[in-house]
Amino acid sequence: MSCLQKSHRRVAVLGSINIDIIAKSSSLPHPGETIIAENVFFSPGGKGANQAIALRRLEIDVMFSGTTGDDSFGDMARKILIKENISLDHIKTLPSLHTGLALISIDSHGENMITVSSGANSELDEVTAREIIRHLNPGDFLLLQREIPPATNIEAIRLAVEKDIRVILDPAPAPPEGISDDLLRKIFIITPNETETECLTGIRPHTQETALTAARQLRERGVSIAIVKLGAAGVCYAGPDEEGFIPPFRVTSTDSVAAGDCFNAGLASALLRDAPLPEAVRTAAACGALATTKKGGADSAPYAQEVSKLLREQ
Repeated sequence: MSCLQKSHRRVAVLGSINIDIIAKSSSLPHPGETIIAENVFFSPGGKGANQAIALRRLEIDVMFSGTTGDDSFGDMARKILIKENISLDHIKTLPSLHTGLALISIDSHGENMITVSSGANSELDEVTAREIIRHLNPGDFLLLQREIPPATNIEAIRLAVEKDIRVILDPAPAPPEGISDDLLRKIFIITPNETETECLTGIRPHTQETALTAARQLRERGVSIAIVKLGAAGVCYAGPDEEGFIPPFRVTSTDSVAAGDCFNAGLASALLRDAPLPEAVRTAAACGALATTKKGGADSAPYAQEVSKLLREQ
């Protein structure tokens, strides 16, 4: 398998840019409890930046649109994007707001708790959505997440549908109000994890059967393809012509901070090569699994060669 891009089609990411402040400890704190961290480090993050960097490491030419504040964290984020060969042409600097920050706690098992301060991400507006869509053509892919204003995502999805651009939505953070059937009908692929699946469907997917039931429900409500991520238990998917299960890859996990973002980047990279759905989901699962073997957000994104090796060996 090669992750080299073999199509003139493009992938764009519209989403958040954060600097992650990550604290690792033996366990996660309970309400009212203080935990002493074993170590703390900074990492590039934000679901949008994570996806964009993961796509570049998979050798995909990605167009990324986001916002930072005019502060030291913004300087850090922009330098990281440049280092990862991502153009700043669609990155706006807003002097009135701080750059997005994520406070992340990770325990010894790789489980995490995340608190996000949106900062400049809260001003990623509908005008920006219209600008990015103007650069895309029918058949292109647009990756979205939920760390930017809902109205911006809705406008991006509406315009994408008008141009036959295929939207891949990671519904994270989980929307407490759910997602309307009208909006689901405009989404090509949705990729919830267990928590997000329960929020969207009322079904907690703890087995392959319950995951497929939830995926089918999302399809019945209008989404073309539903992919339910079960973490270390694998991935279930349901599409117009097929459904199935991808077993988990055997890796030693460190943390799962950016696993979902790398999953969607892997999915888009495979679909850009016209991979069949089962192959695309397996590629995505490999990317997500590899992301858990490294620390941090965008820093954990795997390179194309690593993904190819894991797919060959397992």
